[in-house]
Amino acid sequence: MSHTPHELHEEFPEFDAKIAEMKASDAHFARLAEEYHEINRAVHRAETNVDPVGEMAEVEMRKKRGALKDELYRMLSA
Repeated sequence: MSHTPHELHEEFPEFDAKIAEMKASDAHFARLAEEYHEINRAVHRAETNVDPVGEMAEVEMRKKRGALKDELYRMLSA
C-alpha cells in the first residue's frame, strides 16, 4: 500500500499538457478529473489514517479511483 497521492500529472506525465488542455476544453473530462481528484484525496486520507474508514470502504474507493483513472487514460490516449 502506497501512502503517496496518485495525482493525474504524476500518473500520466506524458500527458501533462493534454490534461490541462482537456480540463479547459472538455467539460466531461474536467468533471471526471475533479471526481478522480476527490476520490484520490479520500483514499490518501484513509491510507494515512487522517480520515480512517473501514477496510471495505477503502477497497471500494480504490476501485472507483482505478475505474476513473482508466476512463481518463482512455480519453487522453484517444
